[in-house]
Amino acid sequence: MNPDYVKIFDTTLRDGEQCPGAAMSEDEKIEIALHLAKMKVDVIEAGFPISSPVQFQAVERIAREIEGPIIAGLARAMRADIESAGRAIAPAKRKRIHTFIASSPIHMKHKLGKNPTEVLEMARQAVRISRDLVEDVEFSAEDGTRSEWEFLRELTEAVIEEGATTINIPDTVGYTTPEEYGKLFEFLKQNVKGADKVIFSAHCHNDLGLAVANSLSAIINGARQVECTINGIGERAGNTAMEEIAMALRTRKDFFGIETNLETTHIARASYLVKTITGMVVQPNKAIVGANAFAHESGIHQDGVIKNRETYEIMKPESIGLKSNRMVLGRHSGRAGFKERIVKLGFDPKAEDLDAAYQRFLEIADRKKEIFDEDLLALFSDEVRRSDSDQFQLVSFEIKTGTDSIPTATIKIKISDQIREETSKGDGPVDAIFNSIDLATGHSPLLSRLLISPVTEGADALAEASVTLENSGKRVVGKASSTDIIEACALAYINALNRL
Repeated sequence: MNPDYVKIFDTTLRDGEQCPGAAMSEDEKIEIALHLAKMKVDVIEAGFPISSPVQFQAVERIAREIEGPIIAGLARAMRADIESAGRAIAPAKRKRIHTFIASSPIHMKHKLGKNPTEVLEMARQAVRISRDLVEDVEFSAEDGTRSEWEFLRELTEAVIEEGATTINIPDTVGYTTPEEYGKLFEFLKQNVKGADKVIFSAHCHNDLGLAVANSLSAIINGARQVECTINGIGERAGNTAMEEIAMALRTRKDFFGIETNLETTHIARASYLVKTITGMVVQPNKAIVGANAFAHESGIHQDGVIKNRETYEIMKPESIGLKSNRMVLGRHSGRAGFKERIVKLGFDPKAEDLDAAYQRFLEIADRKKEIFDEDLLALFSDEVRRSDSDQFQLVSFEIKTGTDSIPTATIKIKISDQIREETSKGDGPVDAIFNSIDLATGHSPLLSRLLISPVTEGADALAEASVTLENSGKRVVGKASSTDIIEACALAYINALNRL
């Protein structure tokens, strides 16, 4: 094991998906997993197989189709969980079972109803069963940072004896601080028998805004795997953000002296992909991937950057896959230039997807003076998710609204081979068009969330809409973009209906 190398364990598809509204379809999970493999993450935690048949199928498909990273399946310290995870990851060339049990007094007493001796034996058995199925076994002591250190040492030694190869000490509730977390890893590394034979891993939550700082402290004190998610998504306040860990280690290699295997030039694309699939908007001032991360408005800052970028930029935009100079396309740009830019943005388009996207590009180019990379990302992401086989397709719409009139929307929707037209009123133009879509399709799902955000700046910017619908216990996210906000909302709503 290289002491100067830390593994990136991505749990976007498992822990990241557990945050409200972030549920992904099987195809969307594959799309993200393919990009994670392109980024060269070391481990992809594909899901929690026993939690549902859908989860099992998604993990099994990722194990079968994704090459390169280790594919991990999560399992509680229970035989049924472990065997389910083993079956799901079986097709993978490199596979890992990740089993866990709570180790803090509050969790053992109130959640498990077990005493420390019972938990110790359950952990032993879980690792023993896992080792019968795979060679690579990770053990997590849930709520590790609120556990008694001596019990944590005893538990860690026990699972190492049973064959665990990675030991994860998670800050499950985001409670610890950098100094405290670092000392915990130092204690375990120095006092656990067999510590030199395993990799210690950090898994932090961001409840106090310390997830990245805590993870970096763990690395300083011997952790050689960090568990993280793209954009830091996850339960409650989220997880350690992969992009922040990777770029901190890269930018301050002089201090940390640690490397990752990550292809950081794919970070921007990964961030956009997860944002559009989950509908979770990235705050503008988010480190590394926020819209303002490389923006300079202050005159003093602009002057400094013009003279020497290093005056106010500690990283180059190119290092995460952004272009510092704007590649502007317009109505006179040809198909070859369009394709070249799409490929450079990380897509590998099929001919039919490229043709459809190019036609829409020309339509948008008639409305916008300039089209930037962000517009192309939104445009092409829309096209690759559209299908002629969709049950509902927007044909046209008309909105009538004003300060002294009730907003009214008329919509035409193609349903199979027929076109249906309906008119409805609403509290506003968006509400009116959603009501007319419900009438035309015969569906009335619950709208639980609507997010609208500009893709680029300016009055002619593309608007990106994300619609979350719920029906019969199922929740889906629909996404679309357009220079017309109302059209973006309508397309996103129809996209969500097709997914339902």
